[in-house]
Amino acid sequence: MTDLFGNLALGFNTVFQFIDWTIPLLGVTIPIPVNILLCLIGALVGTLVGVLPGIGTVATVAMLLPITFGLPPVGALIMLAGIYYGAQYGGSTTSILVNIPGEAGSVVTTLDGHQMAKQGRAGPALAIAAIGSFFAGCVATILIALLGAPLTKFALQFGPAEYFSLMTLGLVFAVVLAKGSVLKAIAMIVFGLLLSMVGSDLETGASRLAFNIPELADGLGFATVAMGVFGFAEIIRNLDAGAEKGRELVQQKVTGLMPTVADLLAAAPAIGRGTMLGSILGILPGGGAVISSFAAYTFEKKISNNPSQFGKGSIKGVAAPESANNAAAQTSFIPLLTLGIPPNAVMALMVGAMTIHGIVPGPQVMQKQPELVWGMIASMWIGNLMLLVINLPLVGIWVQLLRVPYHLLYPCIVIFCAIGIYSVNNAPADVIMAGAFGLVGYWLIKHDFEPAPLLLGMVLGPLMEENLRRAMLISRGDATVFLTRPLSAALLAVSLALLILTFLPMLRKKREEVFVESEN
Repeated sequence: MTDLFGNLALGFNTVFQFIDWTIPLLGVTIPIPVNILLCLIGALVGTLVGVLPGIGTVATVAMLLPITFGLPPVGALIMLAGIYYGAQYGGSTTSILVNIPGEAGSVVTTLDGHQMAKQGRAGPALAIAAIGSFFAGCVATILIALLGAPLTKFALQFGPAEYFSLMTLGLVFAVVLAKGSVLKAIAMIVFGLLLSMVGSDLETGASRLAFNIPELADGLGFATVAMGVFGFAEIIRNLDAGAEKGRELVQQKVTGLMPTVADLLAAAPAIGRGTMLGSILGILPGGGAVISSFAAYTFEKKISNNPSQFGKGSIKGVAAPESANNAAAQTSFIPLLTLGIPPNAVMALMVGAMTIHGIVPGPQVMQKQPELVWGMIASMWIGNLMLLVINLPLVGIWVQLLRVPYHLLYPCIVIFCAIGIYSVNNAPADVIMAGAFGLVGYWLIKHDFEPAPLLLGMVLGPLMEENLRRAMLISRGDATVFLTRPLSAALLAVSLALLILTFLPMLRKKREEVFVESEN
């Protein structure tokens, strides 16, 4: 426990670092809390992204990744983390006021949140979403701090065989927790693994799957694929679905932001349950905010004495999913920071950001660069407080922003996405490839393929290949090394059991029930 407080003190000291900045022309030097400012920028940009339908967190983190190149590693990660959990919060505003989820994790919030808004209770709905998000964020940050060090020590016992088996388990979890067909989820994982193999062989440097195309010699950039499959594809899908027609703006002014005592008493247990459920599911690879919000809503409806109230403006239907998706967004940092394994698509981009700054994700980071990890953990508390304080007064601005016609909004988003992709490598071919993957992503969405496992497979592919080769090299070609090492064998056994269970009719039915609310 002493170590924990010492680490948190190091983290807050890192966050509150000041740098001297000289004002041009005046020559006056003033201290600037640079990490606090980056946290604020990240939280604000994340909220803006969450409010605007059709962009998505993955596309935004991919688009803003080049901006972090010139920042110190700590500041870059603090800002990217702020964008991530800020977007989870921002999605609730548009879900409640306009009946269009800004983020996939906020889809289920529309069911009761917008009904409350139409009843003139948009204020309490937004306030409960903010309070639930703040509470969940604080609890999740405590969990990261508590579990970080023990998991890091445990991870140091992992060899190449254990890492390969753990990543296999991560991909199986992605299949189990993905929405829709199990076979389609497996197909997406395999497709992602194939994309990760494009470029050069890790050991020999020989070209593979590049088809003598110079632009593919170094492989496919995950930011390019992510921007296409998540950003461009989502914009095409929204335009195709006629998103302009689907908007139901709440015309009356949002007043009375503070919920009543009865609202708080009704929402408090749902916030607690949503936080716990989201915290657990966020740690699991393939889980994250989307599955957490649906699972929390379904759970609240199952245990309710009056399930018919859900979908008609129940405050529990806002509190539970909003708490769950924010808790999951933050606990998903645990496997990234301790094991070096990204549990979802956004964390996969965080791996890319860390790699760009010369940081190798995994257990060594906490030991060699503690100020980086604990600085980011400490910034999450401050970021959550910022979201609570700054966003409720900004509701009026977000509503006005949502009145901008989509036929004007989307071209601007596409231009920013294209600039972001081009600036990564200054390569026009990357923009063309992102556009091509946009069409691929649109086709996948139209045919009910969930694209998130694709990106997870693409990021974990090189790591799996590297650890597979290292394990085989150490064992001198003996493939049974994955079964003779107890921890590796246990992880593979769990993976196989989960895969078999997923195909059982009873479990498949339960799995589909989690998402059924989105289609009602």
